[in-house]
Amino acid sequence: MDIVDTAVQSGSFKSLVAAVTAAGLVDTLRGPGPFTVFAPTDEAFAKLPAGTVETLLKPENVEQLKKILAYHVVSGKVTSGDIKPGDVPTVAGKTVHVSTNGHVKINEATVTTADVAADNGVIHVIDTVLIPA
Repeated sequence: MDIVDTAVQSGSFKSLVAAVTAAGLVDTLRGPGPFTVFAPTDEAFAKLPAGTVETLLKPENVEQLKKILAYHVVSGKVTSGDIKPGDVPTVAGKTVHVSTNGHVKINEATVTTADVAADNGVIHVIDTVLIPA
């Protein structure tokens, strides 16, 4: 199963899958990759201010949504054993900061489950949606 199918099957990423679909990125994330996706759970999306997700899913906001989603993706397959502290470039062209003091954090998000395998990469589950500056 690819990244998208893996996210759908888990049942914890309905908001993420809806966002990927609205942004037209399903085919990209079903592509050969490999990709590393920092995947916010539905609970992470629920922590955003009221109405944020609904606003981002509107067709007129598709470019902003794409930038936010691309900020959650790193080229290549980076497993937990490969993660090193420091700034890591995302496919959005911006970096995320990785820290590994006791637990892995991506910016302010904590990795709650690492190394969810997919045929075209790996998913690391995070508890906060990453918003680029």
